[in-house]
Amino acid sequence: MHDLLETVLNGDEKTTLHQLIDELSASGKRYFLRNEILQAFSDYCHQSHQPAYFYHSSSIGQLIHYTHELILAEDSTWFVVRPKIASQEVWRLKSDLSGFDLMTPQSLLEVSDRLVNRYQPHILEIDLQPFYQSSPSISDPRNIGQGLAFLNRYLCNQLLTDTHYWLEVIFQALYRLTYDEKPLLISDRIPSGLHLTKQIKQALKLLHQRHPDEPYKNFRGELQELGFEPGWGNTAGRVRETLELLTRLIDSPQPAILEAFVARIPAIFRVALVSIHGWVAQQDVLGRDETLGQVIYVLEQARSLENKLQAEIKLAGLDLLGIQPHVIILTRLIPNCEGTECNLKLEKVQNTENAWILRVPFGEFNPEITNNWISKFEIWPYLETFASDAETELLAQFHGRPNLIIGNYSDGNLVASLLSRSLKVTQCNIAHSLEKPKHLFSNLYWQDLEEQYHFSAQFTADLISMNTADFIITSSYQEIVGTPDTMGQYESYKCFTMPQLYHVVDGIDLCSPKFNMVPPGVDENNFFPYTQNRDTNLRQQIYDLLFHREDAQILGHLENPQKQPIFAITPITSIKNLTGLAECFGKSQALQERCNLILLTSKLHPEAAANSEEAGEIEKLHNIIDQYHLHSHIRWIGMRLPTCNIGEAYRVIADAQGIYVHFARFEAFGRSILEAMISGLPTFATKFGGALEIIADEENKFHLNPTDLEDAANKILNFLQQCDSHPEYWQEVSESMSQRIRNKYNWQLHTNQLLLLAKMFSFWNFAAPENNEARDRYMETLFHLIYKPRAEKILEQHMHRAVGKLGMSN
Repeated sequence: MHDLLETVLNGDEKTTLHQLIDELSASGKRYFLRNEILQAFSDYCHQSHQPAYFYHSSSIGQLIHYTHELILAEDSTWFVVRPKIASQEVWRLKSDLSGFDLMTPQSLLEVSDRLVNRYQPHILEIDLQPFYQSSPSISDPRNIGQGLAFLNRYLCNQLLTDTHYWLEVIFQALYRLTYDEKPLLISDRIPSGLHLTKQIKQALKLLHQRHPDEPYKNFRGELQELGFEPGWGNTAGRVRETLELLTRLIDSPQPAILEAFVARIPAIFRVALVSIHGWVAQQDVLGRDETLGQVIYVLEQARSLENKLQAEIKLAGLDLLGIQPHVIILTRLIPNCEGTECNLKLEKVQNTENAWILRVPFGEFNPEITNNWISKFEIWPYLETFASDAETELLAQFHGRPNLIIGNYSDGNLVASLLSRSLKVTQCNIAHSLEKPKHLFSNLYWQDLEEQYHFSAQFTADLISMNTADFIITSSYQEIVGTPDTMGQYESYKCFTMPQLYHVVDGIDLCSPKFNMVPPGVDENNFFPYTQNRDTNLRQQIYDLLFHREDAQILGHLENPQKQPIFAITPITSIKNLTGLAECFGKSQALQERCNLILLTSKLHPEAAANSEEAGEIEKLHNIIDQYHLHSHIRWIGMRLPTCNIGEAYRVIADAQGIYVHFARFEAFGRSILEAMISGLPTFATKFGGALEIIADEENKFHLNPTDLEDAANKILNFLQQCDSHPEYWQEVSESMSQRIRNKYNWQLHTNQLLLLAKMFSFWNFAAPENNEARDRYMETLFHLIYKPRAEKILEQHMHRAVGKLGMSN
């Protein structure tokens, strides 16, 4: 980077840089993001008649494309450059353009504070880098998110370097495995790793004399005489294969052998999934406030986990001992449940044998508040007490400790962190969607947003939970480190300021093997290709709903229902950007001539909104429909539908050879994208977020920039024109997208990988304990020093509101 900067300053391009900075300064702004910087440079190139190559290939062009933030300070210009993924540098250009200086992260955070006039000397600095110094780290950014593969290679190398030591480690790891204090795999008859290798040879001799299909119970006693307890397999052939894998691992450690062996080890029987906010139930909740993708996710994950664990237990021969898996979805109990089942302590998960929703109420606080639904932005004061109460309930329900705790979203991850710390259990985090990168400048202007969003508590909770987690599951690569053009969600926690609260100098190690990409699946009972057999009555019912039925919760009457439909399903928020899609449609006469716009949301009228932001978005959408006279081109259905009806809605749109459009300003992943694609709908989605990896789009035909309405409309029109020219094209895209989801995004793959990760990281923590205790103490300090005081401020606001309401009622 230094050479590039020197080239810019020592050549003819120095004048260009000076002029560009002058033009940015003339705008009156002092802080610029990448899109603004690129646009200013593009305008400059056009106005100064620069040759075509200059924008991309000149030295200053390369600098500008690397620059993600630019700050105009009083005596200098600051460039935050990202020359490669997961790597950020800060350079300060002197006011006389005499040179660039490489600056520290601390100096950037200070100048950022001064930018918003909130500089404070002697501010708390948070730096997690020392806790990761001695840990293995991924060196190639392309391999970030593939922590399991890296860890397997690392462990195998360790096995090769000190075979005797690692043999004892493996022995101890297997010896400690129990179920309800009953030994599994190895008994006291085997005292060491060396003795284990001898007994394996004896066991293999015995097993070779048995038919591969002979049941384990027939020779269980003989194996126990040798020191082998249940868990190796349910047949002679299975036990032999597992012992042979262990022998090969000891003699010639290879990643594939290690992974195959660990996958067979019965180490997980009880799993807790923590999902707190929203309405976590199975009936009449989807489409309620803050209740959609995550609730679907945890329910499907629970079913898949139970199925996989049942299969593992049977293959290990442990079903004969009466062992069965137990999966619990931990959430909050809502006494004023509004007709849902969220006031029930226990609810069995449908289509499972032993998976349950366990609801724990929010402690001894003001019932005027805690008896009701609480937004995810307001939930923070209640989580510590909830975690303590939940621990007691989990231990009672499980009749022991869980083997794995999986957190979901910021609130669930914090509770998972507290539970894991107390119970000494492996912790997995799933962010789903981190709020910080969704809300631009939310850290810089956190004080202005605090009353509505309470980001000071949430961002601190995120830092704590992502660093205490044993492993983190993401749905995509970009969720961790973004793309060459955009910063990743977790990357946004690497270095940032919360002015007058704290500076994060190094908040997370992006190259840690704890990061692993494990995308979710789709509920294929409800979401499946439109070409499969379907319920004729349901099909007609949903068709009438989408295209013809008149109802107080439906807006619009289609002038020509035969036009190709553009379909969208989403909550009404500024991030999801339905207003942008409606405006894109309204501004394009060509789209209106060819298509109808079908919107499915949970609400139609502003008075039904949960908050002022949602009401504003609903009103804005109504105004756009009026402004562009779209009433005869649009159907806006504002009602909650059961999951099976939503699945049929996708298929009915596919019957009409429609398309699906996900127009969010940012989308961490996008479950509706999976649902639309597997149903057979050609799908267009935002370029900002995980959709870049869901849709295989090398030619950039299906990724939309929601800030460029004209270009988005043209991409849709180009697709429709290709369908006109080649009638089979719609079908080809439909089949390709549907097949991609079935092959890559299914729950069986997800669960296999999830359980393998849990076993590997549990073994890793035992075999090579890192500096986790010091790190966890540091996190406890942040919890008590920052998080709790911020949460207590929220509680004070809640109590004040409750007193105000009581006074009004009197």
